[in-house]
Amino acid sequence: MLLFVASSSLFGLMAFIAKLASARIPGSEVAMIRFAVGLVPILLITRIRRRSFEWTRFDLLLIRGFFGGTAVLFYFLAIAHIPVGVATLLNYLSPVFAGIYAAAFAGEPLRARIVVPLFVALVGVWLVVGAQGNSSSVLGFGKWELVGLLSAVCSGAAVTAIRVARRTENSWAIFSSFSIFGVIVTAPFAIWNWIPPTPYEWFLLTLVGIVSIAAQMLMTHAFRWVQTLIAGVISQMGVVVAMLLGAVFLAEKLTPRSLLGTAITLAGVVAVMVVSNRPVVDEIEP
Repeated sequence: MLLFVASSSLFGLMAFIAKLASARIPGSEVAMIRFAVGLVPILLITRIRRRSFEWTRFDLLLIRGFFGGTAVLFYFLAIAHIPVGVATLLNYLSPVFAGIYAAAFAGEPLRARIVVPLFVALVGVWLVVGAQGNSSSVLGFGKWELVGLLSAVCSGAAVTAIRVARRTENSWAIFSSFSIFGVIVTAPFAIWNWIPPTPYEWFLLTLVGIVSIAAQMLMTHAFRWVQTLIAGVISQMGVVVAMLLGAVFLAEKLTPRSLLGTAITLAGVVAVMVVSNRPVVDEIEP
């Protein structure tokens, strides 16, 4: 459980560092370099490289990589334009969409009881977004809030693919597909909007990749001992860490409404996982 607490905290820290890096660098560029850093151990360490390319179900790994890469792209674009805590909160709605996809495509039951906690989570998100005082476009969501929400939608699809792929694929194969297709998805946008990083920005960009790898590996390792439901609850710490770091170091405002909305959203997401009894947290980052 301590390993999972560390993993969730690192995911929140990664979001904060990405926010610092995207002060001048486009979010797409931050995302591409994050994936490129993830390829380093795969390419340089022989044992890892061998296991990373033991692919059995290319179709599932393609879905996992494409939607996972798209989710991270949207997530980092949102981080660059809205408070890091809000972007992270929106991204962490992915378990809700994963449950819907699993019911639609993986034959898992979608219980009627999930509707109430889902509604609660969405009400909480509406409270948080409305507390920011930004111009609204759709139900109180501005453009970049909607992009953050799309990151959760895509993340849910990627996680559904992971559920099925785990029957045949090892963890390094799943990780390698995430990194490879992530680079492919983000590269066109990053190259089109490329801004040469300064040495300090290269440090931040590299740190984003290193912290994300550490968080992912700790999470994978901790799954040997931590039950999935408990892991799903602990993973929500990532939102809290990102929100606190943004408030302390970036002066992102935390109003009573935003704090209440955050608490309601996290409670709703956890309740969705409890009701479905098959929560998913593999694609939290992203």
